[in-house]
Amino acid sequence: MARDVKTIQAEIERARDALGVAVDEITDRTNPKNVAERTKQTLRATLADPKVKFPLIGVGVLVVALVVRRIFR
Repeated sequence: MARDVKTIQAEIERARDALGVAVDEITDRTNPKNVAERTKQTLRATLADPKVKFPLIGVGVLVVALVVRRIFR
């Protein structure tokens, strides 16, 4: 069954529009500013988690204590 020209043109237009949306989305996802912003948001969320936050504070206190001990020895 043959399709008419208008149907084929409409399908091509829909495919072109979908491809344009996909390209715009890929461009947005790979934009260095957007990647950096998403990374910062992820890092902030991870560091705000008490399971990560308090052990990091403990390690920081330990490092400071060792440095102070080494200075005054």
